Amino acid sequence: MAFESLSEKLSVAFKKLRGKGRLTEADIKEAMREVRLALLEADVSFKVVKDFVKTVSDRAIGQDVLESLTPAQMVIKIVNEELCALMGSENVKLNISSQSPSVVMLVGLQGAGKTTNGAKLAGLMKKQGKRPLLVACDVYRPAAIKQLETVGAQLDIPVFQMGQGDPVEIACAGIEHAKRHGNDLVFLDTAGRLHIDETLMDELKNIREAVNPAEILLVIDAMTGQDAVNAASAFDAALGIDGIMLTKLDGDARGGAALSVRAVTGKPIKYAGLGEKLDNIEPFHPERMASRILGMGYVLTLIEKAEQSFDEKKAIKLAERIKQNKFTLTDYLEQLEQLKSMGSMKDIAGMLPGIDAKALSGANFDEKVFLRTEAIIKSMTEYERENPEVLNGSRKKRIAAGSGTSVVDVNRMIKQYDMMKSMTKQMMGGKKGKHGGMMGMTGLPGMGGKMPFKF
Repeated sequence: MAFESLSEKLSVAFKKLRGKGRLTEADIKEAMREVRLALLEADVSFKVVKDFVKTVSDRAIGQDVLESLTPAQMVIKIVNEELCALMGSENVKLNISSQSPSVVMLVGLQGAGKTTNGAKLAGLMKKQGKRPLLVACDVYRPAAIKQLETVGAQLDIPVFQMGQGDPVEIACAGIEHAKRHGNDLVFLDTAGRLHIDETLMDELKNIREAVNPAEILLVIDAMTGQDAVNAASAFDAALGIDGIMLTKLDGDARGGAALSVRAVTGKPIKYAGLGEKLDNIEPFHPERMASRILGMGYVLTLIEKAEQSFDEKKAIKLAERIKQNKFTLTDYLEQLEQLKSMGSMKDIAGMLPGIDAKALSGANFDEKVFLRTEAIIKSMTEYERENPEVLNGSRKKRIAAGSGTSVVDVNRMIKQYDMMKSMTKQMMGGKKGKHGGMMGMTGLPGMGGKMPFKF
């Protein structure tokens, strides 16, 4: 994950502060020196680093901090607030025109992931009730049109294309197509280049003038560091971009682009691509990213993922079954499937506060534990799932053989089920949780008992 190295270095700097009862001006200067080095190594712009450190130092050397009972915590709070300000303070939404269809023009260099991440964004808008259309305006890159059609089909989003024609004419025709077919949001996948040149910019300007987009969204690769920031500045100067989407933030990017691009261009980062799957995109929240950098977790995003996986009707039904002490292995399997839909265990663990990034990167996550649990339960008869107390030795042997596991695995799964059953019953008794959905995750594989990874 991006920022792992930066997060580790900042943690070391603040650890030294935590060991002091009172902080002197020299203590803060030493800490800021380490913060400066950490940011520079993360490929943050030198000017941005200089201004950031000065702002934090000026605030931290105030009398209120030096005489505080917990001065180290105050310094961390200041750094957190300034990181938020550096990245834009709050999430900025996509510009949507009052006239339908609203046009979003996707621009960027080749290799940034513009086509795939543009489609991901269209998919995200579809989940929010929009009816998007993807328009293939990249007529130069081999297989660009086919790639857009492929991801469009996977997301069940229509794609308009006219082959190797004039990009301006294709953009205009695509918008007319959207009007006729009831699409209220159009994404123009424009051509990129390996580097910025006059021909590319002229073409993009012509498209902009012809369609008057509500949003010009620049897609940049977070792993290219300062090159990404330079590209953002060039595109903004030529086109006047409205926002930025950062891609590949799940990789080993040092994070400099995310921390520099807003300060250099003045334009907000609106979305972040966090993986290869077509649902690995989310709005960029500066305050959450700052918390992640400082090792405070990404809990709000984790909650949102849970809400997306939450089925309220099933949750109400489950709550009633728990009240009647009828929580079965069928219910347990449904809870497991909800957890799986939130992403990998490594992704989920990385959003929790207090998880050491370095240890997490070296952790061995056994995602197959979910598949084994699923196979075990599905190898049971319906009667056994509804009445797990009948599972004797001979039945367990049959289930283990049918699922390709061992009796030990079956016993472990049953123990985890019992933990979850007990936990959900306690939580319902204490009236915690809204309806019961996703409440008892402690008993799920990897959320309690034997964890599916080793440090």
